[in-house]
Amino acid sequence: MAVAKARKAANKANGKPKPAPSVPRTKENEAQIAVHWKEEEYFHPSPKFIGQANLNDPAMVERFSEKNFPECFRDYAELLHWDQYWHTTLDTSDPPFWKWFVGGKLNVCYNCVDRHLTQYKNKAAFIFVPEPEQEAPQVLTYRELYVRVNETAAMLRNFAGLKTGDRVTIHMPMIPELPITMLACARLGVVHSVVFGGFSGEACGTRAADSGSRVLIYADGYWRNGKWIDHKGNADVAIETAKKEGQEIDKVLVWRRYPRKTSSEAPMVMGRDFFVEEVLKEYAGQMAEPVWLDSEAPLFLMYTSGTVGSRTMLHSA
Repeated sequence: MAVAKARKAANKANGKPKPAPSVPRTKENEAQIAVHWKEEEYFHPSPKFIGQANLNDPAMVERFSEKNFPECFRDYAELLHWDQYWHTTLDTSDPPFWKWFVGGKLNVCYNCVDRHLTQYKNKAAFIFVPEPEQEAPQVLTYRELYVRVNETAAMLRNFAGLKTGDRVTIHMPMIPELPITMLACARLGVVHSVVFGGFSGEACGTRAADSGSRVLIYADGYWRNGKWIDHKGNADVAIETAKKEGQEIDKVLVWRRYPRKTSSEAPMVMGRDFFVEEVLKEYAGQMAEPVWLDSEAPLFLMYTSGTVGSRTMLHSA
């Protein structure tokens, strides 16, 4: 006690107190952390939320029992808009090539956009929170999305010369123009192959060759983890890669990350590369009627083994 008082008096005399000795922090081990893993809390949905859910009826489990197969899947199909109703829910006559909803015709873009306009045209369809974080979020209503998808579809049809059954390869980051482009392809019945934006130009080129794409759709650049990625240069690599595989690319359509500003150092090749923003001026306000497709028509191409796979899987509309 006397020593402590003497130290306190000395510190006071010097005009400033000495800091208390730091206590080393102990690092929690896995066993201590695991205690918190067992904590549970239940958040029950409100009656309003339950009421709007598609599967709000407990009897759904019984309706989807094995004895009701395959007709039980009509429950899901009837959630969609069909231009032509199907006559056979499941055709098993040619196994393993089974066919669902045979005779039915629909369009994925119409089901994602058009049918919501009457009730939800002013409701947000997309909310894009960009990187960098200080940039303002972008909101696209269903009405705005409808207009942009139609204009893009008209451009793909008339300027790029794409028609139902053609293939197009999309190598873009996660920006609003990506789903706009995908929906525009679906509207026309153009089969799209989306390559992850972080993949190389070589990866894009091999997929373009494999699918038989003659049109590539790109972005000039994008942000990722705080770093600006000059993306357009990958298109040149993709074209050379596809050419070696025997596939010629006629057009490269490039979305600008920032309107009216080119954010890539890669040069545009005259007659081959086009900024979508500039081409779309000719298609402002134009509409493209949805193409009604067979229920088993291909919607997009998906690669099954990441960066090295050359096999594709068709996902039906």
